[in-house]
Amino acid sequence: MNQIDYNLADELMNDPTVCEKVQTRPHYAQELYGALCNMQWIKREVMPFLRDERWSCSWRYAGGIVADIEGSGDYMDYYAGGNEGTVTDEIKADLLALGWEPVEWLDE
Repeated sequence: MNQIDYNLADELMNDPTVCEKVQTRPHYAQELYGALCNMQWIKREVMPFLRDERWSCSWRYAGGIVADIEGSGDYMDYYAGGNEGTVTDEIKADLLALGWEPVEWLDE
């Protein structure tokens, strides 16, 4: 895999819809954390698909992203909170609206 030019974390932190949901709905925040863990995401644009550029992060980083959006606490508020690798329909729709699609890790 190549270094990617797109950063899902930046897009999440700058999206008013995602930020509002994380800040007002704790369950949504936990679901977003779970969707970022054990999952790869690919930008739905031609070049990322052709280059197979996938974005992923550690559980710690995922917890930090959500805590930063929430504006309080730290990664430990989410770390190992359950449902890691689960992408709910709402999270999938919201990230698809940002142009991102989940790609599961393949066992090799």
